[in-house]
Amino acid sequence: MPEPRSIDAIREKVRALPDTPGVYLMKDRLGRIIYVGKAKSLKKRVSSYFQPGRTRQLRHQPKIRTLIEMIADFETIEVKSEPEALLLEGKLIKQWRPKYNTDFTDDKRFLLVRVNLEHEMPHFALTRFRKEDRSRYFGPFAHSGLLRRTLATMRKQFGVLLGDAHPLKLPDGRYQLYEDVRAELYGWPNEVSAADYRARVEQACDFLDGKSREWLDALREEMQARSAKQEYEKAAELRDVVLALERTLSKTRKFTRDLTQLRPNEEALRLLGEALSLPSPPVHMECFDISHISGTFVVASMVHFTDGVPDKANYRRFSIKSFIGNDDFRAMEEVVGRRYRRLIEEQKQFPDLVVIDGGRGQIAAALKAFLALECPPPKMIGLAKKHETIIFPDGRDPLNLPLGHPGLNILQRLRDEAHRFANTYNADLRSRKIKESILDDFPGLGEKRKAALLAHFGSIDRLRAATPDELAQAEGIGPKFAAELHAFLAQPPEPPAKTD
Repeated sequence: MPEPRSIDAIREKVRALPDTPGVYLMKDRLGRIIYVGKAKSLKKRVSSYFQPGRTRQLRHQPKIRTLIEMIADFETIEVKSEPEALLLEGKLIKQWRPKYNTDFTDDKRFLLVRVNLEHEMPHFALTRFRKEDRSRYFGPFAHSGLLRRTLATMRKQFGVLLGDAHPLKLPDGRYQLYEDVRAELYGWPNEVSAADYRARVEQACDFLDGKSREWLDALREEMQARSAKQEYEKAAELRDVVLALERTLSKTRKFTRDLTQLRPNEEALRLLGEALSLPSPPVHMECFDISHISGTFVVASMVHFTDGVPDKANYRRFSIKSFIGNDDFRAMEEVVGRRYRRLIEEQKQFPDLVVIDGGRGQIAAALKAFLALECPPPKMIGLAKKHETIIFPDGRDPLNLPLGHPGLNILQRLRDEAHRFANTYNADLRSRKIKESILDDFPGLGEKRKAALLAHFGSIDRLRAATPDELAQAEGIGPKFAAELHAFLAQPPEPPAKTD
């Protein structure tokens, strides 16, 4: 395991961080992750931990002060948007359960909408936890402010109760919903039977269930207006919110696939085919993305969509084999070549469209792979993130479809899924490596015996739980060595050295 970095080395590492969204992982002297956080700007957020006098400023916040004193190094994972950073942060916290995240996780969960249909007068309320009860849940929703406005709109549109209402049961069995001016503001009859109110609730559930999407029109219009004003970053943020909400709503639908549900994708694929001058709608599409953490653990993902929806049986992930280092172009050339060499050898058809996450450099690298295969490439495009620009490999001018274009929306979902899949693989590799690295601190344990231990027990967690006798059963591990290793794995982490 590398020695813990000095404060000067850490600050030098911070200065090299990008001003982009991402997740950061704080580690102690033994390389164990003790805190996971998200950031709109990795550079600004991580640097705040290492400002001179920071611990003195936190004398009334002992938990945070202790965390900062424990930090001996950190790693970062870049992502493409704040919602993606929040999702990855939650996944890593759940996976690692870092010691110093215990007090900070609850308020970082996405919101759910809960309605208890067992009650005679059900309320719609916000919650961050899904319980095993008889309530119905919608979500999670990635944009809490928009969700709260949506519930306020629902209250007026359907006449339903939110969590702040306390209806009064009348002598005739009906209910008085409000005792104040809200009865007039919301414009619905204030006295209602439980059966009539139940009909309102069912309509509101249908609304949240994705059967009515008129409420997204205003958001889409603002997105289009921002794009027309060339405010591309804000337009892209709004687009991410629209897509997140659309995906959220789609998760609550019943699992049926009838013609009504298939038509929107069919139309979007038709429009995409026309926009790209394809001979037919791209029924089968594959997208490639490269991912790395701080220039290491370079991996790639390939996702496959059929009829505009994920076909996870055909997902693939790749470790980079041809070189060591951080070179997105070489990595893209390698994985594209490996994917389609395999399809050629298996005599399988190429997809209707290949999408490369990136611009001209990435798509040129993909073309080099097909040249090496001496094979004409399938229809292929690049999708550059900044302005969602479509890049063609045949010299055509770049294309910018309107941000609300259904065909572009499918490309964005395809690209975002490839990015998610690559980041997940990268995080898994990093997790295994960090867990294994604790063995590097045990003197006398070479690579051969380390590999034997991991092969015998399968994981560091099982290795930690083993008794000395069980450790001694691994190849090359004697009783004395096993006892020493058991004592080493059982000891708590050392406190970090004080740094001025």
